[in-house]
Amino acid sequence: MKDLGKEATRVAYGKTLVELGKKHQNIIVLDADLSCSTKTALFAKEFPDRFFNAGVAEQDMMGMAAGFATTGKIVFASTFSCFASGRAWEQIRVSIAYPRLNVKICATHGGITTGEDGVTHQATEDLAILRAIPNLTLIVPADAIEAENAVRAAAAYHGPVYIRLSRLTSPIIYEKKDYGFKIGKGVTLRQGKNISIFSCGILVPEVLKAAEELEKKGISAEIINIHTLKPLDKEIIIKSAKKTKAVVTVEEHSIVGGLGGAVAEVLSENCPTMMARVGLRDMFAESGKAPDLLVKYGLTADNIVKTAKHLLKK
Repeated sequence: MKDLGKEATRVAYGKTLVELGKKHQNIIVLDADLSCSTKTALFAKEFPDRFFNAGVAEQDMMGMAAGFATTGKIVFASTFSCFASGRAWEQIRVSIAYPRLNVKICATHGGITTGEDGVTHQATEDLAILRAIPNLTLIVPADAIEAENAVRAAAAYHGPVYIRLSRLTSPIIYEKKDYGFKIGKGVTLRQGKNISIFSCGILVPEVLKAAEELEKKGISAEIINIHTLKPLDKEIIIKSAKKTKAVVTVEEHSIVGGLGGAVAEVLSENCPTMMARVGLRDMFAESGKAPDLLVKYGLTADNIVKTAKHLLKK
């Protein structure tokens, strides 16, 4: 994997918001008193009249977002993933998703890589509980370039969107900004014939590293970035699974209800396949430095290789 530098997806979000704000006067940004962390502070500095701090009141912020959206505004609402999905779940469901309002929930600090803040600030169930809400599009960018593409696509798309962003500075995997991002369409990053590995978010670079290690052992891995969990690209999943006959999913999320669950649902109904899931195994994580937590909970290239080899032995 080429070294293309590193950047946090939340940073790309903040920069892209400013660019979009210059082009679109009807963009409104809300935050729940975390604008320095979510990087919406960049927009606030540039467009103070179009930025609103709701304070530590996530439910109120989602209600405000819904209200602005009814007036024709494109609304971006930001806080940490755990608070957006947990505290404000009902408001997202009833006030935003049900009427299909044009609200973009861009939530940072997804997964366990949130520093030493611990379980209260770790979002390991957000994708599962939001995936169950009708009308809501779910996107998990793999790097800063994809985050920029996702934010632009969300702004152009009419309807509610949840974009999960990361605190951690992570490797950039795309060489070109215009690689062809489309909501609901997975991206094949590497062709393979022995095993399919589906991933999303900042673990995609780890999956690419794992593919290189597997290749050294004579195992050809097909790597597919499922950046959109909903609507899910069923076609790319089924096609790859039929080719390789073995599937591994990798996510910075519980194995219950997230990417692993979504892929399992598709395969069980269309193409039953031997499968393994890499993620948090139905447990809470703990406080600690992000790199240490990734190692402890097996969210590394080494464990992906081990999981793939074990599955192929079956």
